[in-house]
Amino acid sequence: MSLDKDVQVREIYTKAVCGRGRRFSQVSHTVTPPHAPTSILGAWIINNQYDAVKSGDSVEVVGTYDINIWYSYDRNTKTDVAKETVSYVEVVPLSYLDKKHRPSTAEVSATATQEPNCVEANISSSGSSVVLRVEREFKVEMIAETKVYVYVNPNGGEDLDDKTIDFEDSGEDIDYEDLDPDLLDEELN
Repeated sequence: MSLDKDVQVREIYTKAVCGRGRRFSQVSHTVTPPHAPTSILGAWIINNQYDAVKSGDSVEVVGTYDINIWYSYDRNTKTDVAKETVSYVEVVPLSYLDKKHRPSTAEVSATATQEPNCVEANISSSGSSVVLRVEREFKVEMIAETKVYVYVNPNGGEDLDDKTIDFEDSGEDIDYEDLDPDLLDEELN
């Protein structure tokens, strides 16, 4: 692409989403209640608390949640609730990463798109504990300073005053997430 000699380009540093990722996982936990369970009456995951930490080209979601298991024991004559707090670390790789961001300015965040949920609870083969299968999913974003290039109109905005630009009704469906940030950089050099 050749640029007209009147076209000016500016470099602007701005904060932008420079990384994204998503991870679905299934994990197993074993909980040993005070009494050998006869049957499982219910299992719930509550109090999910987590934080996000940058780790190379990934984000680690570090958190805890409480497992509550309602069970019967003593040949189904009594019930109790076993409670256990579980710690976890979920490594979420960044499927999109702008390599030209300033690493020292990176901030990460995580959102639980599927809160941890018990999908199966069974008494172990030994009969003394409960094995739970838990599903969870997290979406992460990394926001950092990055450099963008903009074209500068040498006439300022004066020649745009009588023109209306409506990007909504341009008839084009543009998915800005699919744009390659390196493409503009290559064309300007």
